[in-house]
Order: sequence, then structure tokens, then C-alpha cells
Amino acid sequence: MGVPSDATITWYGHACVEIRLDDGRTVLIDPWFGNPSSPKSADEVTACDLLLVTHGHGDHLGDAVALAARLRPAWPGIHDMCLWIARQLPGGSEQVIGMNKGGTVEAAGMRVTMTHADHSAGDWNAGGETTLYLGEAAGFVVELPSGYRIYHAGDTAVFGDMALIRDLHHPDLAMLPIGGHYTMDPVGAALAVELLGVRDVMPIHYGTFPILAGTPDQLRDALVDRGLVDVTVHDPAPGGSIARASG
Repeated sequence: MGVPSDATITWYGHACVEIRLDDGRTVLIDPWFGNPSSPKSADEVTACDLLLVTHGHGDHLGDAVALAARLRPAWPGIHDMCLWIARQLPGGSEQVIGMNKGGTVEAAGMRVTMTHADHSAGDWNAGGETTLYLGEAAGFVVELPSGYRIYHAGDTAVFGDMALIRDLHHPDLAMLPIGGHYTMDPVGAALAVELLGVRDVMPIHYGTFPILAGTPDQLRDALVDRGLVDVTVHDPAPGGSIARASG
């Protein structure tokens, strides 16, 4: 199917992704613009209608609270995290939409479904000298007005029930971590592509730090090893956008 005809998808390094519809509506996912690969700062972000955070680690929650306070997007998220977020934002109970895995909500004119992810999710709470619990890690399937569906896996290992995401939600494009160490590596991501049945994949969560050593070329090789020769790997540089579909 290629990439969407009604939106531009821009990667800002790590897991930070912007989806901008042709009508101006903007989705931000895991908005850590402070990552060392991002050419854009959070202060330069001027639009956000829908905000999604896959889990509570600082490299994914990132600048989300400050952006939400300034730009007032709809923010669907896992219930436990939303209990905390609603107390960080003025009028947060109106802005935040608590949900859970398997649920679907309508927000900013798009359908958002929360999926499973296999990962941890807490962060350090210095004042309490313990971890801050912010719910489980998750992924999201975002259905654009055109019907095109984008799956952002967040941080995860490959898991067999990605086949259920394929059967239930039919993603067109998968954004998959490939860095290794904290997530699956390119070999695991190639298996995820097979389970998801997608032909377009955008690797994320790699190259930010030396420990995240997986590369898009390694993903391409792993796909060939699995016989998946008809899959396109979209790997823009940070701040770059994936190619638009023609016609």
C-alpha cells in the first residue's frame, strides 16, 4: 500500500514521530525532542492535536507534559499513567483520556487503538527514592481519516501475538524499534514484520546512543533472510520524512 496519501510522517530521532495530516492536524508520538538526534526542540513545536505516549520511561514521556500544557491536545493513554498526567496539567481531566489495551477511542477525528507491548514502564522518582509507576508499556494503532493505519510499537520485544494485531487491526505501516539491548534488535524486528504482515516499516529507537546498535541495513538483511523481499524499509535521517504515496 505504500505510505499514506493524506499525511507526512517525520522522525525526530529515537521513538519521536510526528504525523501531520494535509488538513493541518498533527499527531505526536513519544515526543522526546530533547534526544541527541533531534534537530528540533520542544519549544519549536507549534501544533499537536493528538498526543500519544507508549510508556513512562523518560526517553518516551520526554516533553509530553510541557507540550500538553501549552498546546492542549487530546491525550489518550493507559489508565494508570493518565491518573498521574491529569494531576500534572491544568484541566487535565478534560484533556486526558484514560484507556487500556484492546480499547479504541476517537480523538482529533482519528481512531486510536491501544495494543500490547513487552517492556517495562516505570521511571525514577527522586523525591520518593523509588520508581514511579506509570502503568504498563503499550503500542498504538492510529487510523487516519483515509483509513490508513499506522502501528507504533513503542519499546518492545517481538511477541507472537503481533499476529493478533495483524488480524484485528490490519496495520499498513509498522514503526518498530531495532536498537537492541532495551528492545528487539533487527532480527527480532524482521520476525515482527512477518507476524504483522506489513510491507512498509519504519525503524525507530536506534542510533541515539552507541548501545542502540541495530541499523536499518541490518533490518533489511534480516528481512531477506526471512524471505520478506517485498518489504520497504523507510529510514529517513532525524528530521526527515518518509516518501509520500503518489496519486
